[in-house]
Amino acid sequence: MALTEKDVRYVAELAHLELTNDEVSKFLPQLDSILQYMDKLNKLDTAQVEPMAQVRTEGARQPSLRADQPHSTFARNEALGNAPERGGDFFKVPRVIERE
Repeated sequence: MALTEKDVRYVAELAHLELTNDEVSKFLPQLDSILQYMDKLNKLDTAQVEPMAQVRTEGARQPSLRADQPHSTFARNEALGNAPERGGDFFKVPRVIERE
């Protein structure tokens, strides 16, 4: 299934991007190519491939993971001590995405 301009505009809208007609024309073949490659990858037979639990350096005797030990955390007032603005017991941050 080939990608259409409508599809590109829909994806741009989901990402809160405003694309010009030139940008839509530029990105259409790029996105279509990516999706075609993903389709190829989805067709690969991975039945005999063992899942990976973690990645670590070859030959390492000890994994580079720290021990899972409980420890004390910051008290709420200490954690919020340097906050530029607080909203009750939380960090107050400016709105980043405004959408109508």
